[in-house]
Amino acid sequence: MFSPAAAVTETATSPAPIAILHEVFGYPAFRGQQGQVVDHVAAGGDALVLMPTGAGKSLCYQVPAIARHRAGRGVTVVVSPLIALMHDQVSALEELGVHAGFLNSTLDSGEAQATERELRSGRIVLLYAAPERILTPRFLAMLDSLHERGLLGLFAIDEAHCVSQWGHDFREEYLGLSVLPERYAGVPRIALTATADAHTRADIVQRLQLQGARSFVASFDRPNIRYRVVEKTEPRAQLLAFLRDEHDGPDGHDSGIVYCQTRKKVDDTAAWLAAQGFDALPYHAGLDAERRRRHQDRFLRDDGVVMVATIAFGMGIDKPDVRFVAHLDLPKNIEGYYQETGRAGRDGLPADAWMAYGLADVVNQRRMIDDGDADDDFKQLQRAKLDALLALAEAHDCRRVRLLAYFGETYGATDAGAAPRMRCGNCDNCLEPPATWDATEAARKALSCVYRFQQHGGMSFGAVHLIDVLRGKATDKVRQHHHERLSTYGIGADLSQAQWRTVLRQLIALGHLRAEGEYHTLALTPGAREVLRGQVPLHLRVPADAPKRAPRARAAERAGRPPPLPLDEPAQARFAALKAWRAEVARAHNLPAFVIFHDAALAQMAREHPADLDALAGIGGVGAHKLQAYGGEILRVLAGVSGG
Repeated sequence: MFSPAAAVTETATSPAPIAILHEVFGYPAFRGQQGQVVDHVAAGGDALVLMPTGAGKSLCYQVPAIARHRAGRGVTVVVSPLIALMHDQVSALEELGVHAGFLNSTLDSGEAQATERELRSGRIVLLYAAPERILTPRFLAMLDSLHERGLLGLFAIDEAHCVSQWGHDFREEYLGLSVLPERYAGVPRIALTATADAHTRADIVQRLQLQGARSFVASFDRPNIRYRVVEKTEPRAQLLAFLRDEHDGPDGHDSGIVYCQTRKKVDDTAAWLAAQGFDALPYHAGLDAERRRRHQDRFLRDDGVVMVATIAFGMGIDKPDVRFVAHLDLPKNIEGYYQETGRAGRDGLPADAWMAYGLADVVNQRRMIDDGDADDDFKQLQRAKLDALLALAEAHDCRRVRLLAYFGETYGATDAGAAPRMRCGNCDNCLEPPATWDATEAARKALSCVYRFQQHGGMSFGAVHLIDVLRGKATDKVRQHHHERLSTYGIGADLSQAQWRTVLRQLIALGHLRAEGEYHTLALTPGAREVLRGQVPLHLRVPADAPKRAPRARAAERAGRPPPLPLDEPAQARFAALKAWRAEVARAHNLPAFVIFHDAALAQMAREHPADLDALAGIGGVGAHKLQAYGGEILRVLAGVSGG
């Protein structure tokens, strides 16, 4: 353990990053590209880091921050967009014995002044702040002072995709961060994100002036996440079946997130899930700040909480044991989908990304783009991004292969000497290959019927009316407009309503039909001509009830992924005792339990049953400070368990 107060007097002979990783964080080795990033940044290089959620991005700047501070190079300033993330990161660092702090609106004047004193003195190792605070004259003046004294060691820009207007979470205040290289030349910068396509990456480089930075792009694959998309029929019933079949165990419900598009749907869904016996809470920007904070704290600190939310919730949430992310509405693009689903399974254990998707989702997303205030170029890009997501949702082949291809990655080719693979074995299309049918002729019939509407009376109609005419259903509305006289009346009687809705959804998804106006009436696009000529084949999955999936252990085995290592009965007792002890410590410290120790660390303790401090120090996640703070208590808990 080191003394922050003495750090500014240390020389460049500070321990190597790997020694800091072991001493402070308790891990024996870096994962993936972490070591390369850390060495480059600790030596003063700029970096752009793209790593998936759960891959350890924080270590990529925290270890260099400690190394540079110990070498007398000063403070690391972390640009973070969310208050909740700042608090959790600082709490976790203080638990590790690293002097850290944040400046945001949750501090009173006395607390803020105390933190500013630590910053000015250079004693603090990492200081977290939002971009709008960093760019204030007062904050810049403090940075000027540190820079003049050689005590400004590093800038870490987290969630760097927020700087891109082409990205899924643009924040205008991030644009002002271009002042950092101009004002503080020579201070290295590391920009980090979990989600950025090629266009967004280029934007990050340009807007943050990182043209000379070294790029580190890890695989976007999250192999522990199972992707599943179901055709939306009765979304609440489908969601309930998913939760009860997959995430309702003998120890209670799993923690998870359910995303909805509107605030009203969030409130209604949370209330409905609560009535079904789930510990469900709503979260959206329409709730007052205190209630949002209270619900977020419950989600972070308690087991089995289901957060029902708009996309206002999630970025910066560091809860490792989120076992599922469910979407009741279609996200705007693949970046948003990837970012949101990536909040599941940060601990590396099996997790699910489940989405219900239907015709109304396609119509609504296209309408929001078309009715927006953006210029034509931006709308065109958003349409292309939506098209990519729709292709993922409609896919019959491996979803993981398609998802990674969007980010420019060939599945399997990142492994040394490995050939690309076409199946992941851990998505719905791989585990339960869908039956398909040739819908080319059906698509021609549907478009012909829309064309006849225009010829007959110059009017447009919605999907329900169109399907009624195709199936030969003489409703009052059909008779009112004399559509039973059309040549297309009844030509699709051989298909079910569900099949026709699938056909129309695909035609809209592919851009051959468009929905217009308040009533979502359907109109032909220029691309419809090729379909009408039979030049565009259309193959769709056969609508069917989703099959019951195998239990997790069996499904994991089928996917080539071993289930989590089991604990024998004595180890289970030790694990339960350790979790109870951790809960008491977390409550006493007013922290989420995972900040004390992750489940994986407790499980390793329970399995290996260390008998002394030296053996306990070999457990992953037990650094020097935690060993000193908790080692004796842990050994007493282990020794006190019956059968231990």
